[in-house]
Amino acid sequence: MLDALYQEEIIQLSRQSRQRGRLEAPDASARVDNPLCGDRVTMDLEIRDGRITAVGHRVRGCALCEAAAEVIAENATGLTVEELGEIETATRAYLTSGGAQAPWTKLSIFEPVRDVKSRHECVYLPFTASINAFSEYIEK
Repeated sequence: MLDALYQEEIIQLSRQSRQRGRLEAPDASARVDNPLCGDRVTMDLEIRDGRITAVGHRVRGCALCEAAAEVIAENATGLTVEELGEIETATRAYLTSGGAQAPWTKLSIFEPVRDVKSRHECVYLPFTASINAFSEYIEK
């Protein structure tokens, strides 16, 4: 089971995630912790005209969480908070419903996670932190 969860593409993305790092002067930042597994994610966003222009992050967690943060960093540029929320909702549907499609092609690497509900939150955590950061920015 662990081999399926931690396939090579997930390991590669988690390594890229560790190299990305945080943004020097983000417009928005939020940290989310998962007390059940100990994962901790900080997502930084640069935002211009209501759209994400850059993403940075720091993840203290498993390879699934690191890989999910990297997928967001690679794909979120240009999105509004609403669009990012739609991607999160579609990702949740993808992991919980056997027939749903991954909203971003790269998210399909998390297909093995579908059968391990206890690991879903590892994939969701970076989305939650990103949306929290963006929402707090809008509220200011």
